[in-house]
Amino acid sequence: MTTAMPALCWNPAGEAPAFEPQALIAASRRMRERAWILRDPRSGRLGVGFGGTLGPAGVAEVVGALPALMPQSLGDPAFCATHRVRLPYVAGEMAGGIATCEMVIAMAQAGMLGFFGAGGLPLPAVEAAVERLQTSLGPRGLAWGINLIHNLHDPAAEDSVVDLFLRRGVERVCASAFLQVTAPVVRYAISGIHQDAQGRIVRPRHLFAKLSRPEVAAQFMGPAPASVLAALVDQGRISRREAELAAHVPLAQDITVEGDSGGHTDNRPLVGLFPVITKQAAELQARHGYATPVRVGAAGGLGTPASVAAAFALGAAYVVTGSVNQAAVESGLSPAGRALLAQAAIDEVAMAPAADMFELGARVQVLKRGTLFAPRAQRLQEIYRLYPGIDAIPPADRQRLEKEVFRMPLSQVWAQTQAYFATRDPGQVDRAAREPKHQMALVFRWYLGQASRWARDGQADRAMDYQIWCGPAMGAFNAWTRGSVLEDPAQRTVVQIALNLMEGAAVVLRAQQLRSYGLPVPAAAFDVRPRLIT
Repeated sequence: MTTAMPALCWNPAGEAPAFEPQALIAASRRMRERAWILRDPRSGRLGVGFGGTLGPAGVAEVVGALPALMPQSLGDPAFCATHRVRLPYVAGEMAGGIATCEMVIAMAQAGMLGFFGAGGLPLPAVEAAVERLQTSLGPRGLAWGINLIHNLHDPAAEDSVVDLFLRRGVERVCASAFLQVTAPVVRYAISGIHQDAQGRIVRPRHLFAKLSRPEVAAQFMGPAPASVLAALVDQGRISRREAELAAHVPLAQDITVEGDSGGHTDNRPLVGLFPVITKQAAELQARHGYATPVRVGAAGGLGTPASVAAAFALGAAYVVTGSVNQAAVESGLSPAGRALLAQAAIDEVAMAPAADMFELGARVQVLKRGTLFAPRAQRLQEIYRLYPGIDAIPPADRQRLEKEVFRMPLSQVWAQTQAYFATRDPGQVDRAAREPKHQMALVFRWYLGQASRWARDGQADRAMDYQIWCGPAMGAFNAWTRGSVLEDPAQRTVVQIALNLMEGAAVVLRAQQLRSYGLPVPAAAFDVRPRLIT
């Protein structure tokens, strides 16, 4: 015969337990404290208490306990330890220098990770950014990273950027917009790999990969391709020993699964995509027996505490934000562009042709509010598909393009484009001379490329042509901050955005913990208002 254990009871130490809905809302905000889940012996109601004493008798029966829940504990602790950060939160790279050095420095100083947006910048500008970040953050050992964007039209440029990263000792690089693994990416990830005195494989550089396709994820989560390693060894770019060790580690240790987002996106919902890629990660871990498992983070659509909490509930090792940081005061986007973002609603985004992969039909998600870029860019895509070259465009359509979109004759646009490629990539000019359709693509890409620069520089006479990469997270963020201190664009620093999202996510997850015990937690407990956090 078993003897029932006596109930453990709770007695307050000056503070009564919380049973009423409003009191439960307040209790969810106290996630940094241990909470006792209590049952009132008279009514049977469930509530929560803080502090107090436990014993065989008391005012309420203890039915459970919740440990303190800190924002820094929401993700994978190995992520924070590896990258020497306090919070599992990343301010993602935004191309064209929109993710500025100021943004990266502010994140590092606050104990978080930021990536400089090197994509689309000339090599001297990238090197200047590396110099500044190393000078500002290196002596203090603070973590930072930089972007490596896939260059479909100029693979040599991708190689040159990796040369720079290796020469300057850049420790963290995020590869983005890749459709497949390339030799420069492998060279960056593998260079310097070695074993320590205990035989453990040591990687002096950390490669992140941001992606939204399972087939691409498989390439980055698997070891570097043997054929690429062999070619790099033959070229003398990595050693044979480095190639041998590369077979035992994933190419990228940190994989960021990107759902519906600004810029290049497949518009896939994060909640559907993330489990697919985490399952892949587990399968590859079992197959290759990595000593350190791949960490899988989440990005895309993260603009509120609830969405960040959902990402961590999915199992994200870390979260990455993008669109909302573009509206931060440290952003490289012009004040005019940031003002447009601050007014955007969740549905005021649209898909438009991408400048870097125009011929392939790739698209980017952009802000629709206050700009005609999306429909104008889409019209260029339609004309490109319909006609074999510029001379075949019907006169009425051509005149409309020259008046409304380019604001100059197409012949003049081609002259500018030709001069640009003559020094940067002469092969493009040669090909255009042979292929009229390629010439048309280069001319149309002139508009797509300039539109992002007009937005970045705040060129007033081109405001209707601003190309501002933006996902629905921006509208969600605006709705969440309305009526709060962060409604004011001047208060939207990248650190305040991060701290409020992480703090709020912890509150949301605590409210859900309380609800999972059966407490009648009101919906209002999941709505955390922004505030200035120090």
